[in-house]
Amino acid sequence: MKKILFSLIIVLSMAFSSKAQVTLNFESGNRAIEQGNCWVFGSVSYSNLEFRINGNWSGRTNQLTNPAITASWIKTPWILPGTGNITMKARLENASGINRGVVLSYIPYNPDAPTSHKEGVPTTFATYNFPTPLNIWIQDLTFTLPPAIANSQESYKILISFVGQGGNSRAFVDDIVIPGTYNSDPSNGCLPLANVEDADGDGVADADDAYPQDIHRAYTSVYPSANGFGTLAFEDLWPNKGDYDFNDVVVDYQINTVTNASNNVVELIAQFKLKASGAGFKNGFAFQLDGIETDKVISVSGNSISNASNISFTEGGLENGQDFANVIVFDNFFNVMPKQGSGVGVNTNPDAPFIEYQTLTVRVIMINEGTTAPGGTVNIGQITPGVFNFYIFSTQQRSREIHLADRIPTDLADTSLFGTGDDDSDASQGKYYKTSNNLPWAIDVLQGFEYPTEKNSIDNTYLKFNTWAVSSGNSFSNWYTDQPGYRDVQKIY
Repeated sequence: MKKILFSLIIVLSMAFSSKAQVTLNFESGNRAIEQGNCWVFGSVSYSNLEFRINGNWSGRTNQLTNPAITASWIKTPWILPGTGNITMKARLENASGINRGVVLSYIPYNPDAPTSHKEGVPTTFATYNFPTPLNIWIQDLTFTLPPAIANSQESYKILISFVGQGGNSRAFVDDIVIPGTYNSDPSNGCLPLANVEDADGDGVADADDAYPQDIHRAYTSVYPSANGFGTLAFEDLWPNKGDYDFNDVVVDYQINTVTNASNNVVELIAQFKLKASGAGFKNGFAFQLDGIETDKVISVSGNSISNASNISFTEGGLENGQDFANVIVFDNFFNVMPKQGSGVGVNTNPDAPFIEYQTLTVRVIMINEGTTAPGGTVNIGQITPGVFNFYIFSTQQRSREIHLADRIPTDLADTSLFGTGDDDSDASQGKYYKTSNNLPWAIDVLQGFEYPTEKNSIDNTYLKFNTWAVSSGNSFSNWYTDQPGYRDVQKIY
Protein backbone atom coordinates (compact mmCIF):
# COMPACT_ATOMS: atom_id res chain seq x y z
CA MET A 1 0.00 0.00 0.00
CA LYS A 2 2.80 2.40 0.83
CA LYS A 3 4.46 1.70 -2.50
CA ILE A 4 1.26 2.46 -4.41
CA LEU A 5 0.74 5.72 -2.51
CA PHE A 6 4.34 6.76 -3.13
CA SER A 7 3.94 6.10 -6.85
CA LEU A 8 0.79 8.20 -6.97
CA ILE A 9 2.59 11.12 -5.35
CA ILE A 10 5.35 10.87 -7.97
CA VAL A 11 2.81 10.89 -10.79
CA LEU A 12 1.14 14.00 -9.46
CA SER A 13 4.40 15.81 -8.84
CA MET A 14 5.62 15.22 -12.37
CA ALA A 15 2.38 15.90 -14.14
CA PHE A 16 1.23 18.84 -12.03
CA SER A 17 4.44 20.21 -10.53
CA SER A 18 3.35 23.72 -11.45
CA LYS A 19 0.31 25.25 -12.97
CA ALA A 20 2.56 26.72 -15.65
CA GLN A 21 4.82 23.72 -16.30
CA VAL A 22 4.62 20.10 -17.38
CA THR A 23 7.72 18.18 -16.31
CA LEU A 24 9.31 14.75 -16.56
CA ASN A 25 12.34 13.81 -14.43
CA PHE A 26 12.10 9.97 -14.66
CA GLU A 27 12.56 9.61 -10.90
CA SER A 28 9.63 7.22 -10.55
CA GLY A 29 11.93 4.61 -12.12
CA ASN A 30 8.91 3.04 -13.78
CA ARG A 31 7.79 4.11 -17.23
CA ALA A 32 4.34 2.61 -16.66
CA ILE A 33 3.59 5.29 -14.07
CA GLU A 34 4.07 8.10 -16.57
CA GLN A 35 2.21 6.15 -19.24
CA GLY A 36 -0.72 5.99 -16.85
CA ASN A 37 -0.54 9.76 -16.79
CA CYS A 38 -0.67 9.96 -20.60
CA TRP A 39 3.04 10.20 -21.50
CA VAL A 40 3.97 7.98 -24.48
CA PHE A 41 7.39 6.48 -25.24
CA GLY A 42 8.79 5.05 -28.46
CA SER A 43 12.04 3.08 -28.03
CA VAL A 44 12.87 5.01 -24.85
CA SER A 45 13.34 3.20 -21.52
CA TYR A 46 14.18 4.23 -17.96
CA SER A 47 17.77 3.69 -16.95
CA ASN A 48 19.84 3.88 -13.77
CA LEU A 49 23.11 3.14 -15.52
CA GLU A 50 26.21 5.22 -14.89
CA PHE A 51 25.46 7.54 -17.80
CA ARG A 52 22.23 8.74 -16.20
CA ILE A 53 22.17 12.53 -16.02
CA ASN A 54 20.53 13.55 -12.76
CA GLY A 55 19.11 11.78 -9.71
CA ASN A 56 18.67 8.02 -9.77
CA TRP A 57 17.01 7.66 -13.17
CA SER A 58 17.12 9.14 -16.68
CA GLY A 59 15.52 8.27 -19.99
CA ARG A 60 17.61 6.14 -22.40
CA THR A 61 16.93 5.77 -26.13
CA ASN A 62 17.58 2.85 -28.42
CA GLN A 63 20.64 3.08 -30.67
CA LEU A 64 20.39 6.22 -32.78
CA THR A 65 20.66 4.77 -36.25
CA ASN A 66 17.59 6.30 -37.85
CA PRO A 67 17.07 9.98 -38.89
CA ALA A 68 13.25 9.68 -38.76
CA ILE A 69 11.44 11.49 -35.95
CA THR A 70 9.32 8.37 -35.41
CA ALA A 71 12.26 6.09 -34.57
CA SER A 72 12.98 6.95 -30.91
CA TRP A 73 10.83 9.50 -29.11
CA ILE A 74 8.94 10.82 -26.10
CA LYS A 75 5.49 12.31 -26.50
CA THR A 76 3.94 14.53 -23.83
CA PRO A 77 0.33 14.35 -22.67
CA TRP A 78 -2.03 16.90 -24.14
CA ILE A 79 -1.10 20.32 -22.78
CA LEU A 80 -2.26 23.90 -23.10
CA PRO A 81 1.03 25.51 -24.14
CA GLY A 82 2.24 28.54 -22.25
CA THR A 83 5.02 30.78 -23.40
CA GLY A 84 8.79 30.63 -23.01
CA ASN A 85 11.35 27.87 -23.38
CA ILE A 86 11.31 24.11 -23.31
CA THR A 87 14.39 22.92 -21.44
CA MET A 88 16.01 19.54 -20.89
CA LYS A 89 19.36 17.84 -20.38
CA ALA A 90 20.80 15.29 -22.81
CA ARG A 91 24.02 13.37 -23.40
CA LEU A 92 25.36 10.62 -25.65
CA GLU A 93 26.40 7.24 -24.31
CA ASN A 94 29.41 7.16 -26.65
CA ALA A 95 30.86 9.12 -29.55
CA SER A 96 30.17 6.68 -32.39
CA GLY A 97 28.05 7.46 -35.44
CA ILE A 98 27.16 10.75 -37.14
CA ASN A 99 24.42 13.38 -37.10
CA ARG A 100 23.20 12.75 -33.58
CA GLY A 101 20.43 15.16 -32.64
CA VAL A 102 17.15 16.06 -30.96
CA VAL A 103 14.12 17.19 -32.96
CA LEU A 104 11.05 18.87 -31.47
CA SER A 105 7.61 18.89 -33.08
CA TYR A 106 4.14 19.90 -31.96
CA ILE A 107 1.05 17.83 -32.62
CA PRO A 108 -2.36 19.52 -32.72
CA TYR A 109 -5.53 17.93 -31.45
CA ASN A 110 -7.75 16.84 -34.33
CA PRO A 111 -11.15 15.53 -33.20
CA ASP A 112 -11.76 14.24 -36.74
CA ALA A 113 -8.59 12.13 -36.88
CA PRO A 114 -9.42 8.44 -37.55
CA THR A 115 -7.29 7.12 -34.67
CA SER A 116 -8.40 6.97 -31.04
CA HIS A 117 -5.75 9.42 -29.82
CA LYS A 118 -6.98 12.12 -32.24
CA GLU A 119 -3.53 13.46 -33.09
CA GLY A 120 -3.04 15.76 -36.05
CA VAL A 121 0.03 15.98 -38.28
CA PRO A 122 3.28 16.85 -36.42
CA THR A 123 4.98 20.16 -37.24
CA THR A 124 8.73 20.31 -36.56
CA PHE A 125 9.80 23.59 -34.96
CA ALA A 126 13.28 23.03 -33.49
CA THR A 127 16.37 20.87 -34.01
CA TYR A 128 19.50 20.37 -31.94
CA ASN A 129 22.64 18.65 -33.26
CA PHE A 130 25.12 17.28 -30.76
CA PRO A 131 28.46 19.02 -31.27
CA THR A 132 31.07 17.37 -33.45
CA PRO A 133 33.29 15.65 -32.84
CA LEU A 134 30.74 13.81 -30.75
CA ASN A 135 31.31 13.67 -26.99
CA ILE A 136 29.54 12.36 -23.91
CA TRP A 137 29.28 15.60 -21.95
CA ILE A 138 25.89 16.66 -20.61
CA GLN A 139 24.21 19.26 -22.83
CA ASP A 140 21.69 21.81 -21.49
CA LEU A 141 19.16 22.24 -24.27
CA THR A 142 16.75 25.14 -24.71
CA PHE A 143 14.01 25.42 -27.32
CA THR A 144 11.55 28.30 -27.67
CA LEU A 145 7.89 27.40 -27.94
CA PRO A 146 6.75 28.63 -31.35
CA PRO A 147 4.37 31.61 -31.43
CA ALA A 148 1.90 29.49 -33.41
CA ILE A 149 0.99 27.52 -30.29
CA ALA A 150 2.16 29.67 -27.36
CA ASN A 151 -0.76 30.71 -25.10
CA SER A 152 -3.20 29.44 -27.71
CA GLN A 153 -5.57 27.74 -25.22
CA GLU A 154 -5.71 24.83 -27.65
CA SER A 155 -4.50 21.31 -26.86
CA TYR A 156 -1.14 20.16 -28.24
CA LYS A 157 1.42 17.42 -27.63
CA ILE A 158 5.14 17.99 -27.84
CA LEU A 159 7.05 15.22 -29.65
CA ILE A 160 10.70 14.93 -28.59
CA SER A 161 12.57 12.79 -31.15
CA PHE A 162 16.13 11.44 -31.00
CA VAL A 163 17.81 10.88 -34.38
CA GLY A 164 21.11 9.73 -35.75
CA GLN A 165 22.97 7.62 -38.29
CA GLY A 166 25.56 4.85 -37.91
CA GLY A 167 27.40 3.66 -34.84
CA ASN A 168 25.79 2.25 -31.71
CA SER A 169 25.45 5.26 -29.42
CA ARG A 170 22.31 5.90 -27.42
CA ALA A 171 21.11 9.17 -25.88
CA PHE A 172 20.20 9.89 -22.27
CA VAL A 173 17.64 12.59 -21.47
CA ASP A 174 16.45 14.12 -18.18
CA ASP A 175 14.71 17.07 -16.49
CA ILE A 176 12.28 17.92 -19.28
CA VAL A 177 10.37 21.12 -18.54
CA ILE A 178 7.65 22.46 -20.85
CA PRO A 179 5.76 25.73 -20.26
CA GLY A 180 2.07 24.94 -20.19
CA THR A 181 -0.77 23.34 -18.30
CA TYR A 182 -1.48 19.61 -18.20
CA ASN A 183 -4.69 19.02 -20.15
CA SER A 184 -5.08 15.25 -20.56
CA ASP A 185 -7.79 13.08 -19.08
CA PRO A 186 -6.42 9.63 -18.13
CA SER A 187 -9.96 8.47 -17.39
CA ASN A 188 -11.04 9.19 -20.98
CA GLY A 189 -8.37 7.53 -23.09
CA CYS A 190 -5.96 10.41 -22.45
CA LEU A 191 -7.98 12.69 -24.68
CA PRO A 192 -7.84 16.43 -23.90
CA LEU A 193 -9.88 17.78 -21.06
CA ALA A 194 -12.78 19.87 -22.25
CA ASN A 195 -11.57 23.38 -22.92
CA VAL A 196 -12.65 25.59 -20.04
CA GLU A 197 -13.06 29.31 -20.55
CA ASP A 198 -11.64 31.29 -17.63
CA ALA A 199 -11.38 34.91 -18.71
CA ASP A 200 -10.03 36.25 -15.42
CA GLY A 201 -7.66 33.35 -14.78
CA ASP A 202 -8.83 32.69 -11.23
CA GLY A 203 -9.19 28.95 -11.77
CA VAL A 204 -13.00 29.06 -11.91
CA ALA A 205 -14.59 28.38 -15.28
CA ASP A 206 -16.55 31.29 -16.70
CA ALA A 207 -19.66 29.11 -16.71
CA ASP A 208 -19.36 28.75 -12.93
CA ASP A 209 -17.99 32.22 -12.20
CA ALA A 210 -20.47 34.89 -11.12
CA TYR A 211 -17.75 37.47 -11.85
CA PRO A 212 -15.91 36.07 -14.92
CA GLN A 213 -13.98 39.31 -15.48
CA ASP A 214 -12.90 39.77 -11.85
CA ILE A 215 -9.99 37.70 -10.51
CA HIS A 216 -10.87 38.59 -6.91
CA ARG A 217 -14.51 37.42 -7.03
CA ALA A 218 -15.98 34.12 -8.17
CA TYR A 219 -19.06 32.98 -6.28
CA THR A 220 -22.15 34.55 -4.82
CA SER A 221 -24.61 33.29 -2.23
CA VAL A 222 -27.83 35.21 -1.54
CA TYR A 223 -29.84 35.01 1.68
CA PRO A 224 -32.68 34.43 2.20
CA SER A 225 -33.32 34.13 -1.56
CA ALA A 226 -32.03 35.55 -4.81
CA ASN A 227 -35.64 36.23 -5.78
CA GLY A 228 -36.97 37.77 -2.61
CA PHE A 229 -36.41 39.58 0.68
CA GLY A 230 -36.94 38.57 4.27
CA THR A 231 -38.60 40.96 6.73
CA LEU A 232 -37.42 42.08 10.15
CA ALA A 233 -40.02 43.70 12.42
CA PHE A 234 -39.37 45.16 15.86
CA GLU A 235 -41.31 46.36 18.90
CA ASP A 236 -39.21 49.15 20.46
CA LEU A 237 -40.59 49.47 24.02
CA TRP A 238 -38.53 46.59 25.44
CA PRO A 239 -38.23 45.58 28.24
CA ASN A 240 -41.96 46.42 28.28
CA LYS A 241 -44.35 44.94 25.72
CA GLY A 242 -45.88 48.28 24.83
CA ASP A 243 -48.55 48.22 22.14
CA TYR A 244 -46.90 45.13 20.66
CA ASP A 245 -47.74 46.08 17.08
CA PHE A 246 -44.31 45.17 15.64
CA ASN A 247 -44.18 48.15 13.32
CA ASP A 248 -41.71 50.37 15.16
CA VAL A 249 -39.02 49.37 12.67
CA VAL A 250 -39.87 47.25 9.64
CA VAL A 251 -37.03 46.47 7.25
CA ASP A 252 -36.81 44.03 4.36
CA TYR A 253 -33.37 42.54 3.76
CA GLN A 254 -31.37 40.53 1.25
CA ILE A 255 -27.67 39.70 1.73
CA ASN A 256 -25.28 38.67 -1.00
CA THR A 257 -22.07 36.98 0.21
CA VAL A 258 -19.32 37.25 -2.42
CA THR A 259 -16.38 34.85 -2.27
CA ASN A 260 -13.23 34.30 -4.29
CA ALA A 261 -11.96 31.13 -5.95
CA SER A 262 -10.68 29.92 -2.56
CA ASN A 263 -14.14 30.36 -1.02
CA ASN A 264 -12.91 33.17 1.21
CA VAL A 265 -15.38 36.00 1.72
CA VAL A 266 -14.50 39.11 -0.26
CA GLU A 267 -17.51 41.23 0.66
CA LEU A 268 -21.06 41.25 1.92
CA ILE A 269 -23.52 43.27 -0.16
CA ALA A 270 -26.60 43.81 1.99
CA GLN A 271 -29.74 45.53 0.73
CA PHE A 272 -32.06 46.92 3.38
CA LYS A 273 -35.44 48.23 2.27
CA LEU A 274 -36.87 50.56 4.91
CA LYS A 275 -40.66 50.17 4.92
CA ALA A 276 -42.23 51.51 8.11
CA SER A 277 -41.69 52.99 11.54
CA GLY A 278 -44.51 53.73 13.94
CA ALA A 279 -42.11 54.70 16.69
CA GLY A 280 -41.85 57.66 18.97
CA PHE A 281 -38.13 56.97 19.30
CA LYS A 282 -35.48 57.77 16.71
CA ASN A 283 -34.44 54.17 16.21
CA GLY A 284 -31.26 52.89 14.68
CA PHE A 285 -30.77 49.50 13.05
CA ALA A 286 -27.64 47.36 12.97
CA PHE A 287 -26.29 43.85 12.80
CA GLN A 288 -23.49 42.04 14.51
CA LEU A 289 -21.52 39.29 12.76
CA ASP A 290 -21.43 36.86 15.66
CA GLY A 291 -18.02 35.26 16.03
CA ILE A 292 -16.37 37.45 13.38
CA GLU A 293 -13.74 39.65 14.99
CA THR A 294 -13.56 43.30 14.04
CA ASP A 295 -10.13 42.96 12.44
CA LYS A 296 -11.60 40.66 9.77
CA VAL A 297 -13.47 43.62 8.25
CA ILE A 298 -11.65 46.25 6.23
CA SER A 299 -14.37 48.76 5.45
CA VAL A 300 -18.09 49.52 5.60
CA SER A 301 -19.90 51.81 3.18
CA GLY A 302 -23.42 52.68 2.03
CA ASN A 303 -24.94 53.08 5.48
CA SER A 304 -26.77 56.15 6.78
CA ILE A 305 -25.10 57.82 9.74
CA SER A 306 -26.12 61.16 11.20
CA ASN A 307 -24.12 63.08 13.77
CA ALA A 308 -25.15 60.90 16.68
CA SER A 309 -22.69 61.70 19.44
CA ASN A 310 -23.19 58.41 21.28
CA ILE A 311 -21.86 56.19 18.46
CA SER A 312 -18.15 55.89 17.75
CA PHE A 313 -16.69 54.29 14.63
CA THR A 314 -13.41 52.69 13.64
CA GLU A 315 -11.49 54.03 10.67
CA GLY A 316 -13.01 51.25 8.56
CA GLY A 317 -16.57 52.10 9.57
CA LEU A 318 -17.37 49.46 12.20
CA GLU A 319 -18.64 50.46 15.61
CA ASN A 320 -15.90 50.97 18.18
CA GLY A 321 -15.76 49.03 21.43
CA GLN A 322 -17.01 45.72 20.06
CA ASP A 323 -15.20 42.37 19.98
CA PHE A 324 -17.30 41.20 17.03
CA ALA A 325 -17.93 43.22 13.88
CA ASN A 326 -20.95 45.52 14.28
CA VAL A 327 -22.34 47.36 11.27
CA ILE A 328 -24.65 50.31 11.93
CA VAL A 329 -26.99 50.34 8.92
CA PHE A 330 -28.70 53.56 10.01
CA ASP A 331 -28.78 55.42 13.30
CA ASN A 332 -32.11 57.19 12.74
CA PHE A 333 -34.90 55.73 10.63
CA PHE A 334 -36.44 59.13 10.10
CA ASN A 335 -33.28 60.53 8.55
CA VAL A 336 -33.76 58.04 5.72
CA MET A 337 -37.58 58.21 5.56
CA PRO A 338 -38.76 61.51 7.09
CA LYS A 339 -42.21 61.76 8.61
CA GLN A 340 -44.79 63.56 6.54
CA GLY A 341 -47.15 65.86 8.45
CA SER A 342 -48.00 65.48 12.10
CA GLY A 343 -49.03 61.82 12.12
CA VAL A 344 -47.30 59.06 14.04
CA GLY A 345 -44.43 57.50 12.19
CA VAL A 346 -44.19 56.41 8.58
CA ASN A 347 -46.40 53.93 6.72
CA THR A 348 -48.26 52.58 9.76
CA ASN A 349 -51.53 54.55 9.47
CA PRO A 350 -53.56 53.69 6.34
CA ASP A 351 -55.17 57.15 6.43
CA ALA A 352 -51.82 58.93 6.21
CA PRO A 353 -49.89 59.46 2.95
CA PHE A 354 -47.81 56.49 1.82
CA ILE A 355 -44.05 57.17 1.79
CA GLU A 356 -41.97 55.42 -0.86
CA TYR A 357 -39.70 52.75 0.53
CA GLN A 358 -36.01 53.61 0.69
CA THR A 359 -33.21 51.09 0.11
CA LEU A 360 -29.71 51.23 1.59
CA THR A 361 -27.05 49.04 0.00
CA VAL A 362 -24.36 48.38 2.59
CA ARG A 363 -21.03 46.89 1.50
CA VAL A 364 -18.83 45.16 4.06
CA ILE A 365 -15.38 44.52 2.55
CA MET A 366 -13.49 41.63 4.11
CA ILE A 367 -10.60 41.13 1.63
CA ASN A 368 -8.77 43.84 -0.26
CA GLU A 369 -8.27 43.06 -3.92
CA GLY A 370 -4.99 41.19 -4.08
CA THR A 371 -4.46 41.11 -0.31
CA THR A 372 -6.14 39.80 2.79
CA ALA A 373 -7.63 41.52 5.80
CA PRO A 374 -5.18 42.35 8.60
CA GLY A 375 -6.63 39.67 10.84
CA GLY A 376 -6.77 36.96 8.16
CA THR A 377 -9.46 35.67 5.86
CA VAL A 378 -13.01 34.53 6.61
CA ASN A 379 -14.16 31.36 4.85
CA ILE A 380 -17.67 31.04 3.46
CA GLY A 381 -18.32 28.34 6.06
CA GLN A 382 -18.05 30.98 8.77
CA ILE A 383 -20.76 33.19 7.26
CA THR A 384 -23.91 31.19 7.90
CA PRO A 385 -27.37 32.79 8.24
CA GLY A 386 -27.05 32.46 12.00
CA VAL A 387 -24.03 34.78 12.02
CA PHE A 388 -26.24 37.80 11.22
CA ASN A 389 -27.49 39.15 14.55
CA PHE A 390 -29.93 41.96 13.72
CA TYR A 391 -31.07 44.50 16.30
CA ILE A 392 -32.44 48.00 16.80
CA PHE A 393 -31.44 50.63 19.33
CA SER A 394 -32.54 54.07 20.35
CA THR A 395 -30.40 56.99 19.25
CA GLN A 396 -31.20 58.58 22.60
CA GLN A 397 -29.90 55.49 24.42
CA ARG A 398 -27.48 53.43 22.30
CA SER A 399 -27.15 50.71 24.94
CA ARG A 400 -30.86 49.81 24.86
CA GLU A 401 -30.63 47.13 22.19
CA ILE A 402 -33.53 44.97 21.02
CA HIS A 403 -32.55 41.71 19.30
CA LEU A 404 -34.34 38.73 17.87
CA ALA A 405 -35.28 36.09 20.43
CA ASP A 406 -32.31 34.25 21.98
CA ARG A 407 -29.72 36.30 20.11
CA ILE A 408 -26.87 37.60 22.23
CA PRO A 409 -26.55 41.32 23.00
CA THR A 410 -23.46 43.16 21.79
CA ASP A 411 -20.66 44.34 24.09
CA LEU A 412 -22.31 47.77 24.29
CA ALA A 413 -25.76 46.60 25.39
CA ASP A 414 -27.13 47.52 28.81
CA THR A 415 -27.64 44.05 30.29
CA SER A 416 -28.99 45.53 33.53
CA LEU A 417 -32.33 45.81 31.73
CA PHE A 418 -32.62 42.03 31.46
CA GLY A 419 -35.24 40.71 33.84
CA THR A 420 -37.00 44.06 34.17
CA GLY A 421 -40.43 45.03 32.87
CA ASP A 422 -41.86 42.15 30.84
CA ASP A 423 -38.45 40.74 29.94
CA ASP A 424 -37.50 37.30 31.25
CA SER A 425 -34.00 36.95 29.80
CA ASP A 426 -31.67 34.47 31.50
CA ALA A 427 -28.13 34.42 30.15
CA SER A 428 -27.31 31.19 32.00
CA GLN A 429 -30.05 29.46 29.97
CA GLY A 430 -29.24 31.21 26.69
CA LYS A 431 -32.59 32.97 26.86
CA TYR A 432 -32.65 36.56 25.63
CA TYR A 433 -35.33 39.07 24.66
CA LYS A 434 -38.33 36.93 25.60
CA THR A 435 -41.17 37.25 28.04
CA SER A 436 -41.86 34.54 30.60
CA ASN A 437 -44.06 32.76 28.06
CA ASN A 438 -41.55 33.16 25.18
CA LEU A 439 -43.07 36.16 23.39
CA PRO A 440 -40.35 38.05 21.46
CA TRP A 441 -39.74 41.72 20.69
CA ALA A 442 -38.47 41.08 17.18
CA ILE A 443 -39.28 38.66 14.37
CA ASP A 444 -37.55 37.54 11.19
CA VAL A 445 -39.86 36.21 8.47
CA LEU A 446 -37.83 34.82 5.57
CA GLN A 447 -40.77 34.84 3.17
CA GLY A 448 -41.66 38.47 3.89
CA PHE A 449 -44.19 39.92 6.32
CA GLU A 450 -47.21 42.21 6.17
CA TYR A 451 -47.05 44.17 9.40
CA PRO A 452 -49.95 45.42 11.57
CA THR A 453 -51.23 48.97 11.44
CA GLU A 454 -50.57 51.35 14.32
CA LYS A 455 -51.76 50.20 17.78
CA ASN A 456 -52.98 46.82 16.55
CA SER A 457 -51.03 44.20 18.45
CA ILE A 458 -49.52 41.40 16.44
CA ASP A 459 -51.39 38.69 18.35
CA ASN A 460 -54.74 40.34 17.55
CA THR A 461 -53.70 40.68 13.92
CA TYR A 462 -52.08 37.28 13.40
CA LEU A 463 -54.27 34.97 15.39
CA LYS A 464 -51.84 32.08 15.63
CA PHE A 465 -48.87 34.20 16.64
CA ASN A 466 -49.08 33.64 20.40
CA THR A 467 -49.49 29.89 20.01
CA TRP A 468 -46.45 29.81 17.75
CA ALA A 469 -44.32 31.92 20.12
CA VAL A 470 -45.32 30.13 23.34
CA SER A 471 -44.52 26.77 21.72
CA SER A 472 -41.03 28.05 20.75
CA GLY A 473 -41.99 27.70 17.11
CA ASN A 474 -43.23 24.12 17.27
CA SER A 475 -46.86 24.97 16.56
CA PHE A 476 -48.22 27.03 13.64
CA SER A 477 -44.81 27.71 12.10
CA ASN A 478 -46.78 29.24 9.20
CA TRP A 479 -48.62 31.68 11.46
CA TYR A 480 -47.92 34.63 9.11
CA THR A 481 -49.56 33.07 6.04
CA ASP A 482 -52.91 34.06 4.60
CA GLN A 483 -55.05 31.08 5.54
CA PRO A 484 -58.56 30.96 6.93
CA GLY A 485 -58.57 31.82 10.62
CA TYR A 486 -54.93 32.98 10.62
CA ARG A 487 -55.22 36.76 10.31
CA ASP A 488 -57.44 39.79 10.66
CA VAL A 489 -56.86 41.52 7.33
CA GLN A 490 -58.47 44.74 8.58
CA LYS A 491 -55.53 45.27 10.93
CA ILE A 492 -52.76 44.77 8.36
CA TYR A 493 -51.16 47.74 6.65
